[in-house]
This record gives sequence, structure tokens and C-alpha cells, in this order.
Amino acid sequence: MALKRMDNVSIIVEDLEATIAFFAEIGLEFEGQTRVEGSWADNVVGLEGMQVDIAMMKTPDGHSRLELARFIRPTAISLEPKHEPANTLGIRRIMFAVDDLREVLARLEKHGAKLIGKVEQYEDSYLLCYLRSPEGFIVALAEELK
Repeated sequence: MALKRMDNVSIIVEDLEATIAFFAEIGLEFEGQTRVEGSWADNVVGLEGMQVDIAMMKTPDGHSRLELARFIRPTAISLEPKHEPANTLGIRRIMFAVDDLREVLARLEKHGAKLIGKVEQYEDSYLLCYLRSPEGFIVALAEELK
């Protein structure tokens, strides 16, 4: 038996519409939105009485997806500290390859993103940066240099 693919990464958010707009600004395509609830969902996730709005977004190449989820019930739980540094255990960031890092960064800052460190060049290969989304998670951008 072999692994077929990674289907998606889920991000739990407070403001679903703003997060959809944020990822659309990076270049992800909105696939659709639905409400998930019922005993089957309760049993899969392990939360009784679960009700969640989910939006799916995909990369332009169609190979990667984000599941953005806003819990209606039970209420989402916030981790402390809210803005963990990059060396905190667990999933810390999502990286996207972009054509023009500085242009994408400027657009994302209009959506409330904040640069964490600096935009830096790695050798002659990449322009890189980390930024904090309005929801608090880390997004990395990479521009391949030619």
C-alpha cells in the first residue's frame, strides 16, 4: 500500500471571509464553502454537536489545498501565547512560491499581514520572508531567483 497524496491542511480561523480574502490575495483559488455537522462529523472529529463552516481553497496548479474552518460549536479554543515564535513545536507555517515576493507582501500587508523579520536573499537562489497573518499563523513566501 502506498501513499496516494496529501489532500489538504486545515486551519481553524475566527474570520472565515477575511482569511479567504487573504489567501486569494496570495493566489489560491476559492473552490467552495459548506457547513459540516451531524453525527458522522462528531464521530470523525471527536467533538459532540460540532458545527463548522468550511471553505476550500486550492493552489493554481491544483495539487495543494487549504481547508479553512470556522467553528460555530463548540467555540474555537485559542492557544497561548497567541503568536508563537517559529521555533514552537508543532505545525508552524505554510510556505508559498510566488513570482514577485515584494508585490505579494505589499498586497498582504493591506489585509493586515505583518512581516516577522526581514525579506532576505538566500545565495543566488531565493528571496524569502516570514509574515504573520491577521489570524496569527505564519506564512512564508519564496521567490525563486533566475
